[in-house]
Amino acid sequence: MRGDADERDEKAGAGEESGADRADRLRFQVLGPVRVWRGDRPLHLGPPQQRAMLAVLLLHAGRPVSVPQLVSALWGEEPPPRAVGALRTYASRLRGLLEPDRKPREHARLLVSAGGGYALRVPDAALDAAGFEERLVTARRLRGAGDTPGAYEQLRGALALPEGAALAGLPGPYAERQRDRLTELCVTAQEELFACVVELGGHTGAMGDWIAGLRAFAAEHPLRERAQALLMLALHREGRQAEALAVYAATRRTLDAELGAEPGSELRSLYVELCEESRGPGSGTGPGPGPRSGASARSGPGARCGPSAGTAEDRDGTDRDHTCGRHDRWPHPTHSTGNLSLIGPPPPVPAQLPSDIADFVGRAEVTAQLTSALRGAGGGRAPVVATLSGLGGVGKTALAVHVAHAVRSHFPDGQLYVDLQGTGLAPADSSAVLTHFLRALGVAESAVPDGLEQKAALYRSLIADREVLVLLDNARDSAQVRPLLPGAPGCAVLITSRARTLALSGAHRVDVAVLDEEEALGLLGAIVGPRRVAAEPAAARELVAACGGLPLAVRIAAARLASRPGRAMADLVARLSDERRLDELRVGDLGVEATFRVGYEALGPGLAHAFRTVALCDLPTFCRAAAAALLDTTADEAEAAVEALVDAGLVELHGDDHYRYHDLVWLFARRLGERHDSPGERAAAQHRYFGFVLATVLTAVRLIRPHGVLPAQPERPGFPGRALADPAAAREWLYTAHPRLYAVVERALDRTPGLLGPAVDLLTVWSHLLSGTTRHGDLEPLVRRAVDSARRHGDDVATARALRLLRSAHQGIGAADDRSAGYWKACG
Repeated sequence: MRGDADERDEKAGAGEESGADRADRLRFQVLGPVRVWRGDRPLHLGPPQQRAMLAVLLLHAGRPVSVPQLVSALWGEEPPPRAVGALRTYASRLRGLLEPDRKPREHARLLVSAGGGYALRVPDAALDAAGFEERLVTARRLRGAGDTPGAYEQLRGALALPEGAALAGLPGPYAERQRDRLTELCVTAQEELFACVVELGGHTGAMGDWIAGLRAFAAEHPLRERAQALLMLALHREGRQAEALAVYAATRRTLDAELGAEPGSELRSLYVELCEESRGPGSGTGPGPGPRSGASARSGPGARCGPSAGTAEDRDGTDRDHTCGRHDRWPHPTHSTGNLSLIGPPPPVPAQLPSDIADFVGRAEVTAQLTSALRGAGGGRAPVVATLSGLGGVGKTALAVHVAHAVRSHFPDGQLYVDLQGTGLAPADSSAVLTHFLRALGVAESAVPDGLEQKAALYRSLIADREVLVLLDNARDSAQVRPLLPGAPGCAVLITSRARTLALSGAHRVDVAVLDEEEALGLLGAIVGPRRVAAEPAAARELVAACGGLPLAVRIAAARLASRPGRAMADLVARLSDERRLDELRVGDLGVEATFRVGYEALGPGLAHAFRTVALCDLPTFCRAAAAALLDTTADEAEAAVEALVDAGLVELHGDDHYRYHDLVWLFARRLGERHDSPGERAAAQHRYFGFVLATVLTAVRLIRPHGVLPAQPERPGFPGRALADPAAAREWLYTAHPRLYAVVERALDRTPGLLGPAVDLLTVWSHLLSGTTRHGDLEPLVRRAVDSARRHGDDVATARALRLLRSAHQGIGAADDRSAGYWKACG
């Protein structure tokens, strides 16, 4: 990019006395240490940060760079306190260096103020990196037009420019990124030069001399398959077939050791072809079939095939052997060794799915739904999108991977996968993910655009006419996901997330629930063996119940059992008491608590406090009014907090205005509350919650027995209870809450100071409701505990009221009360 100043300087013509000091006499180097020359005289550029600022401005090619951008480029996320002042100082010094004859009040022509920052306007030809990249572009154009000698000359000229590592010694994140980019360009240029030499057959010099350099280059970059392929071809051209095949063997070992991967399709095809030629005519198998048409003929790095696998099943069900002796079922190479250029290979076919789950069990219905939806990806007007949401550890990723493998044959153009790390403190950046996808789809690193929108547009263009499956695991929210979605039918996307509120148009939503008992037992048996489950059926059922049907918990418990074949299952069940269950559900670096903690630590302080406090609820489910009482806030504010916890995958939605904690999450929240909240805070919340429960029971009793008179009218609590619409709703709530009301009263009597009177009030109302039923006697143990507690605290009034309740518990068992009996009959 050239500015007006440059044009004025050019029009001034060469040969003026000040020409040696003009901009077109300045030369800049970034391909090596950053240097500047005026004519033949080097300039002293000052400290490293000042040189780094100059490099940033040079590499922006005349475009303005704002002050915040410069601060970030030089110092990253932790700039010094006077960073902006330092930038002004650097700019002033650089202006003095670049335009020493500029008068004090004269406007700068080269380093100008622009766009809230600075811009350096010098001719493109003055910067070595600009000339280098221009030569690379020209070489690529000439090579594409068939002018290999011309491309060779351009590449040789480009590679003569670097004088060491790009931006050597410069500090700052921008310099680091550009150093990587320019280094990659230099390596690519070397690779292109060797490709030209191989194609020209050594006409540019003795091939033996070039092989030495190519061998050194390939050794320096052992993971660049193209470099290894070029070395194989060069050796083959020199009649050194054994060495060429040895290069492949060494590369295959290196890729397996470093990446756990097999050579890509291009290198494998070349290997097969060289094997075939090394045997000569009439050696057996013949040339093999021609290439398959369409996308299915393509393969690429990451495909599930390769020599270490022995044989691999192809999509048509045939076996492919990867040795020289048996290659007849391989697609025949599309180029012969006579003219193989290795430039512009066909788009690779990524196969990035994690391995399928060997012991996957259950979930047959949801698996069928998802596979049916994904297989219909080509029949609609838009890509098929399916979201799987649920609690951490519930098996979303396992289900998604299992389904993806079930439908992968319907997506012959590849499968892309990424863990978006949405539950962590540093979710994956969508732009970085797009770069990963573009590289997997064959885009050279130097050709990846800079901006998010540009990357997304290129990504959608590349897969617009292809059938690709994209698995986005552990998404944070819709904003993170949207740039990663394809834009045309034929593709499909599977998304897992703890959040239930991914707002994606037309998505198939699946709430992944915990395993039922049969499925959980199946998973347990798949890991420890069905015989062991059959030997202790009762203990097995207790074990999966203690795990709450959570697949992660079942897997951990099963792994512990599998590591000790002689251990009785009942022994582990006994250890899974509420007090230590989370501690026991841990094996190696895998633990249920650790999984929950990932989601918890992503919460802000307010939500984290709400998560701990609402868990003080002792009922199986809670409503927004109960949460409001615990949090001491309005119902609307409490609902917003609880819904945010649902989105975080820590609380489950259980119907309209019904929420619940999974048992293991509830234990985790209680443990956190004991660690982080003071006893006073917890006691105050429990007082408010007890008042809510008492108010709800009073509401229920008045709906069920509108004309009844309580024997001792309790004081109305200061908290509203749950809204119950009618007597039927009151009966349903009481029937559901009956077992947990025991826990509420026990906690009030034993652990929460100051609740003795309200506890006796609740027992009084409850006793009145149960009068005349067989369940009235259930209250006797609680009433006896109330008597003991009242006497222990010296509360004569509470003692007298509890003693009256104790007498009524004995007297009421045999009484006939049709209405109460009808209530229990209607409820169950």
